Parts: sequence; C-alpha cells; structure tokens
Amino acid sequence: METGGGSSESPVEPKKGKSKIPRKAKESLLKQKSPAEFFAENKNIAGFDNPGKCLYTTVRELVENSLDSAESISELPFVEITIEEIGKSKFNSMIGLVDRERVDEELYDDYETAKAREKRLAKEARAQEMQAKNAALGKKVKEQPSAKGMKGRGEASFYRVTCKDNGKGMPHDDIPNMFGRVLSGTKYGLKQTRGKFGLGAKMALIWSKMSTGLPIEISSSMKNQNYISFCRLDIDIHRNVPHIHFHEKRKNDDRWHGAEIQVVIEGNWTTYRSKMLHYMRQMAVITPYAQFLFKFISDTSDKNVTINFARRTDVMPPVPLETKHHPSSVDLLLIKRLIAETSKQNLLQFLQHEFVNIGKAHAERLIGEMGPEFSPKMPIKSLTDQQIVRIHQLFRQAKFDDPTGDCLSPAGEYNLRLGIIKELHPDMVATYSSSAQVFEGHPFLVEAGVSVGGKDVKQGLNIFRFANRIPLLFEQGADVVTRTALKRINWASYKINQIQDKIGVFVSIVSTKIPFKGTGKEYIGDDITEIATAVKYAIQQCCIQLKSKIMKKMQAREQQERKRNLSKYIPDASGAVYDVLREMAQLHASKRKCFEEEDADILEKVSARLITKDTLTEKLAQHVEKVDYEMALEYATQSGVSEEPREDIYIQTLESENKFIDFHSPIFVFRLIS
Repeated sequence: METGGGSSESPVEPKKGKSKIPRKAKESLLKQKSPAEFFAENKNIAGFDNPGKCLYTTVRELVENSLDSAESISELPFVEITIEEIGKSKFNSMIGLVDRERVDEELYDDYETAKAREKRLAKEARAQEMQAKNAALGKKVKEQPSAKGMKGRGEASFYRVTCKDNGKGMPHDDIPNMFGRVLSGTKYGLKQTRGKFGLGAKMALIWSKMSTGLPIEISSSMKNQNYISFCRLDIDIHRNVPHIHFHEKRKNDDRWHGAEIQVVIEGNWTTYRSKMLHYMRQMAVITPYAQFLFKFISDTSDKNVTINFARRTDVMPPVPLETKHHPSSVDLLLIKRLIAETSKQNLLQFLQHEFVNIGKAHAERLIGEMGPEFSPKMPIKSLTDQQIVRIHQLFRQAKFDDPTGDCLSPAGEYNLRLGIIKELHPDMVATYSSSAQVFEGHPFLVEAGVSVGGKDVKQGLNIFRFANRIPLLFEQGADVVTRTALKRINWASYKINQIQDKIGVFVSIVSTKIPFKGTGKEYIGDDITEIATAVKYAIQQCCIQLKSKIMKKMQAREQQERKRNLSKYIPDASGAVYDVLREMAQLHASKRKCFEEEDADILEKVSARLITKDTLTEKLAQHVEKVDYEMALEYATQSGVSEEPREDIYIQTLESENKFIDFHSPIFVFRLIS
C-alpha cells in the first residue's frame, strides 16, 4: 500500500522476459593458439589463398626442398614431380565413403530450375543463330565455348602430389618433427637458403588435413643407408605435434638415397596450370644443372602433360656456407641470445668469435670505447641489461668493414647464360654478375641477364625474377626488378625497342637475408636504395654488351643493303655505258676522230664485239664485290679483328706523270671496273 509520496516496502517483481537490467558480461578467458592452429586459420600468409594457389604452392615448396637437399651434398639434382587428378568416386573410396545418389535435387547448389534451363537454351540458340549469319556473310566466326555443367561449391577437385628427389634424405627419428611440427626446421642459421620460415611442407600437410583429411606419406633414405624410412602422419593442429599413423624401416636393396613425399590435397589445376609450368620453366633457367620431370595425369580427361626439363651442365654453384652476424645487423634480442648460447668465457673472445669483421685489435678498441666498467677479461655471462644496451649502441655507431660475399652461392654467369639459351633460344644474350654488396649488414649479390629474341617470348619486356634461386611469379608490379626495368632503364639508348623487340630481363638476387615483403615470399620491395641501385647497374651492364652486338649487326645489315642496292643497278649502268661506248666506236670508225691509243684500243674491241654488255655487267659485279670486301676489311681492322686477309692485296706505285682524267668519260668508267 502506497502512502503520500512514499513507496511500498515490498519490491515489485518485474515480469519475466521484460527485464531492462543489463546482463552481466561473461568474463573473457585467456586462450592460446599453437603455431599450427594460427597458420591453419591464416593460411593465406603462407601462400595458400585458394585451391589453385594451394596446389601451386605445394609443388613449389616440395621442389625447393628437393633442390636444397640435393645441393647440400653436391649431388646433381634430379626431381620428379607428379600431379595425379583424383575423381570424386576414387576419392570417396580412398576415405571409405560410399557414393550416394541425390534424393532432393533442389537442395544442391548446381540445381537448375525449368525456367533457368529454358532461358539458358534460348540464349544458346540465339548465339548459334548469330554464328550462322556471320558465317553466311563470310565474317570470321569465333568458336563458341562448349556448355559446361554448373559446378557446385561443395564439389571439389582432388590431386595426389608426389615429389621424388636424389638428395640428402632425412634421419629416421627426425621425420615426424620435420613434417608434423610447424616452425621447426634446419634452415634457421644465418645462411643463404631457399626457405627460412619452417612452413613449406607443413603447410601442405595442414591444407591436406583441412581439405581431405588424409595423411602425408614420406619415404626417405640417406647415403650409404641400407634401409628406407617410411612414415605416414598428420598433424595435431591444436597441440602442434605430429600424429604418427605408421613409421617403419624398409629394405633398401637399390641403395637409393633421397626423399619421396606424397600428399593428397584439394586444388585447381585448370586455373594454375600455366603458372606451374611457368614456374618449372624459370626453375630450369636458374638451375640448368638440375633435371626436372614434370607429369600431370588425369583420370577424367585426356589432357595429360609430361615435360622433361633436361640438364644442360654439370657445373654446380658452391654450397652456401653458414656465416656469423655482422655487428651492424644485430639487435638487442639477438645479442642476448648470442650471449646465452655462446661457449666463449669473456667479452673479448665473444666479440672475436660471434661476429664477422671484428679482429682482436678491433675488439680491444671497442671494449675501451664502451667505458671503464667493461674489460676484455670480464665474464660474458655477467653482463647486465644496461651493459648489453651499451654494446648495441656502439655497434650501431661504430665503423666496421663490409662482410664479404664468400658465404653466398650465386648461380653464376655461366649457368645463367646456359639456362636462358636452353629455355628461350634467344638471338643474343648478355649476362653480368656483380661483386658482393651490403644491406643492413647482410651481404647480397645481383646477377642479371638480358636477351633479345627467342622462342615463346612475347613482344616487349618479359621480366623473370629470382631470389636465392627461387622464381618469383606473383605481385610482380611492386617488385624492385620490375620497376627498375620499366622506369629506370632507357632502352632506346642501347638500340633496343622496348615495345617491338622481344626482351627478356633476368635478375637474380642472392643474400643471407632477402628483404621480402610479407611471408608469402613473392616480391622484394622497391624502397631499398642499395638493392635498387645494384639491380639497375647490373641490367645496364648487360645492355652495354648488347648494344655493341646490336651495332655490329646493324652495320653488317647496312653493308649488305648497300651491296644489294649497288647490285640492283648493275644491269642499267652496264647497258648505259655499253651504249655510249658503241656510239663512240662507230664515230671512231667513220670519222677517225683522234683518241688516245689506249682508248682507241678499247673502242676497237667494242666494234669487234670482244667487249659486250655482258662483259661490262660481269666487271661491275666484280667491282662491287671488291668494294664490299675492302669495306669489310676496313671495318674489321677498326673493330680490332686481327684476321689476315684471305687473298693478297697489291698496292700500285704512284706514277710521276700526272695526266688529266675525264671522270665522266665512259672509257674511264670501263677502266675503273676492269
């Protein structure tokens, strides 16, 4: 009961479902993700964007691992890649799923209603009618694409990817962790390698688990090993540990060494076919010492592909060496890690042995510059955080010699030239290899090749990019090589037509640290001055070589054109000269006009038909050949060619008696050509 202005003591219960009191938010729980789970949810970071890209990246990662494995033991690589298309029925039988006919057609994404079917058929009929009209009018008719059945979102294409090599192989006990634990690998040292992130084949396994649920199969054997390790496994995504199905040792009667990896994934061969073949072709360019056998096998169509990229040379680049860090390239975390891992006892030994380009005398000078609290014999493990910061500051400010390129393993001009010739068959090619340079304390080296002409080369610039001997196919527009070739090279000044000529530009950058933009390793940014300058200089050096060849070719062409033009007018010139000589001979016979004895002799030969029009034509042709030979000899002499003439040249002596010569006289012309 309410009283004046007061309220009842008993609370009024609100009706259920109409409470305006805000709900109390649930307390947020702290969660953690394993590296495998993170990359499974963000697979595009590693280049697994869509089914087609996933198939391409899987092939790429397996091929590069195979090359690294063979090169590490200086074995000429032989890599066999097989992509086998698996139909839906075969895939279902592999996973133990029985095919089932559709019951409710309207439930499926590719269901076509009667109205939609009628509309599609009407459209196809109109297209055929237009095609018939164009054919009747004689117009060029384009072939209509065959009508394809609609493909639902749930229907996928599956492929078994197999990569076999003759490389180093893997230790039996390490195989599960090498394939079933993300961010574990053997390439984390400071060394020029094709891979750095410890993903590669693991991402292929993660994608296989996500798209097919099937495990990966690995066969491996090391040199002089009498057994083959066979392992079938998948990965526990949430714990980032391998889940081993089968792991055993088998007989190795053939003494084979290497690895064979087989994985079944969802993919799209049709959209990425050209990219994969382009990748294999570029890999054959940069590694002509390797042999690749690429196969695509289809059960559903007859579009099988078998391409053998043959080995052209047995000269291999040196094995890249692991090096130590340059003082200017380290940060605080790295210094702390090096201190924790070092076996050296004092600061002087630490500076000498854990960094490049620091000798004993240099190390003592650095320690003296650090301050009175530092001494050469002080224990390295006793350094405080403040003292480590002081070392880092000094490293950033002090002057050090640049690191050498001894740890790098470029393809080499010889291999690059062979690869270009083998795959493109150009009309001319020039290559250049720079000396080692430095970017943020890391040595790098640029190799370049420029070709003109060739087979299957489009008009204009065709740019081929490589980083640590890996072909880069995607995101080309933002790459330093593309921007340099398009914007910073004046091709016309090198007698090269940027639009009409077939130009191949090949640039390979090798370093202990390639500054990729993003983890996909697709392109190198254009914001690094040292690399951009080195790329431009390397391309220019190739263009200078080509300009010399092109100029020689142009001069030879001009000389041939001049000879052709002179030869074209020989019949007319000889006819005109002969007509004048014949009239002069008649005049000499009738009026006995006074001529010199030598001239009279020529006119008598014309009257007696000892000199005819054919004689003049033959003499003029010989004279053109003689002039052409003398010009070629003069050009060869100026160009520095020390080839002796193929026939003797006799120089007439100067006569003391000067006689007046009528250069317009036909008799003089005859003397000249005879």
